[in-house]
Amino acid sequence: MIGVATGAGIMVSQYFGANRREDLSYTIGTCLTLATVLGVLMMVSAPFFTRPMLILLDTPPEILDDAVTFINIQLLGILGFMYFNIIAGILRGLGDSFWPLVFLAIASILNIVLDIVFIPIMGMGVAGAALATVVVQFVASLLCMFRLMQMRDVFDFRLHHLRPKRRYTFQLLKLGLPTGAQQGIFAVAMMIVQPLVNGFGPLLIATNVIIMRIDGLVMMPNFSFGNAMTVFTGQNVGAGKLDRVKQGTKEGAIMAMGTAFVLVILILIFGRHIAGAFTETQEVIDLSIQMIRILAVGYVIFALNMIFWGVIRGAGDAITPLWTAFVSTAFIRVPSAYLLVHLMGRPEALYYSLLLGWITITIFGLIAYRIGSWRTKGIIG
Repeated sequence: MIGVATGAGIMVSQYFGANRREDLSYTIGTCLTLATVLGVLMMVSAPFFTRPMLILLDTPPEILDDAVTFINIQLLGILGFMYFNIIAGILRGLGDSFWPLVFLAIASILNIVLDIVFIPIMGMGVAGAALATVVVQFVASLLCMFRLMQMRDVFDFRLHHLRPKRRYTFQLLKLGLPTGAQQGIFAVAMMIVQPLVNGFGPLLIATNVIIMRIDGLVMMPNFSFGNAMTVFTGQNVGAGKLDRVKQGTKEGAIMAMGTAFVLVILILIFGRHIAGAFTETQEVIDLSIQMIRILAVGYVIFALNMIFWGVIRGAGDAITPLWTAFVSTAFIRVPSAYLLVHLMGRPEALYYSLLLGWITITIFGLIAYRIGSWRTKGIIG
């Protein structure tokens, strides 16, 4: 679903850059319709697989029921997640990255408030946390839709634009499915490695949750720079200005790596305080800091990776990122995790394997960018 949203952003940015109003209008309508269809299918079918998948992942029995409850509630409200990602992608493709950020900030604050209301006040526990997330996703999607309707000076929004046409649907799936499959590869890799995490017991499970929160703090700017490069490249490819893409890539790489470096320094200095906000267990805090130190240099490297893949995807090449993600994950990330855990017998092995995967996919991205076949992948005829 995130992949389809990325595909939407690529199409919108290229048609917007080329000033193709009719193509842009049908693209936006098709994206919204396809988001609805995919969201409903996911909402109806996915909850049946939650418990079997969690059991397959060796989820500890003491947290299994809560995990099933949390995931199923989020799946039943997944339309909000889908609409937010699709419409935010469209807005970014139209050159508006400010308001999606504002709406995300509003949603985050609302999420905190609802967590307080649903969990300690109403006593809903895990279900309350999931419900809060669902509510804020719908709120954020409605805010994004309101903003999109204010931009109808650059596109038209009528009923016939919501009826999918084969051309736009095929192009959206052509761009979106490979990107979605790439996200799926990473998700499957996490599930395959999760039993290793679970095998080290509740202490590492708790540590891993904290690391994911810190990881999200550092990674979010990386993903944001990658999305920015996708839109920047798409608009300039649509306008036929490839020379600007090359200069933008250099400047984007400097900004992304510089931002990542500063955040890593801050995390290394204040990481213990951040981890302490999640738990009072000293063993978990110590282990979290130890793992973050292993990953630290990887965040700066991964920033460069997001720039390369942002450019390549923005130009319309969604296949190259897919196969490189598959190779680096299937032949480096997952095998090295199991091998290093077997050889070392320590949880650090999991994070060394993750770092190795980041380095590998960044090297692939550099090679793909240098080869330059992405320059011929634009959708504008």
